Amino acid sequence: MLSAALALVGALVYGSADFLGGLAARRLRPLAVTAIAALTGLVVLLLALPFFGNAWLPADVAWGALSGVTGAIAIVLLYACLAIGPMSILSPLTAVVSAVAPMLWGLLVKGETLAPWGYAGLALALVAVVLVGLIPGQRAVRPSARGLAMAVGAGLAIGAFLIIIDQTSDESGLVPLLLNRGVNTLITGGAVAVLAVLAVRAGRSASSALDAGGRVTLARRRALWLAIGCGVLDAAANLLLLIALRSGDLSIVSALTALYPGGTILLAAVVLRERIAAVQWFGLALALTAGGMLALA
Repeated sequence: MLSAALALVGALVYGSADFLGGLAARRLRPLAVTAIAALTGLVVLLLALPFFGNAWLPADVAWGALSGVTGAIAIVLLYACLAIGPMSILSPLTAVVSAVAPMLWGLLVKGETLAPWGYAGLALALVAVVLVGLIPGQRAVRPSARGLAMAVGAGLAIGAFLIIIDQTSDESGLVPLLLNRGVNTLITGGAVAVLAVLAVRAGRSASSALDAGGRVTLARRRALWLAIGCGVLDAAANLLLLIALRSGDLSIVSALTALYPGGTILLAAVVLRERIAAVQWFGLALALTAGGMLALA
């Protein structure tokens, strides 16, 4: 029950981080937002490290570093597929794949078993993921093969992150997440540094590499704070995920974590006054029902 509750709360926190990241990306390059969030998350985890077990076992260090690579791949593919669109199809597809891959790993490879209502809860959670992630009102557009491939790839990379983190030992504490954030910061920060060098060679300021479209905006400071907030929330969500994985089943945690669009949608409704469609409310209700069923499994 504890792991299911943590996974569901973690999903909402992930969604909240995505909301702040999305707002920041209106003024800054998505890659810059990702790099700032990764660095912020690294600092947060370093501050939290003394309060958790932190055995630096070689296997856990390797798993953590590998999860950082899969995380970077997931981000690149996710942004790329959403840019191609249609988001109303590719976003829920990514979320479903990110849940199914570790779910199958947990059930088929790890041999996890659930009560009958647990399997029903998993199915219900997948339906909820699709309904919550849908963006009604958009004209139906057939996604391209390239967009579908990248959406599936992003989902698999997110699923791989969950599977990899699940391999780490309890004694490692936050070490795997620390390595994850470190590698992620190196990859995304390095990419931003390359953009800064190219900007200078083109006669612009290095800081212009941060701005969307290369433009210097007056709202950059606010966007930077939003990106930092995104990093803090993302690190908190990762911590909740880690605790959930170490106290429960991968199949359950992955299904509930994939409900992260719910947090984004709820904040968009409260802060931006965006309308939540009836089908999305129904999906959120199904998500809570699935969470209760999985908590009892």
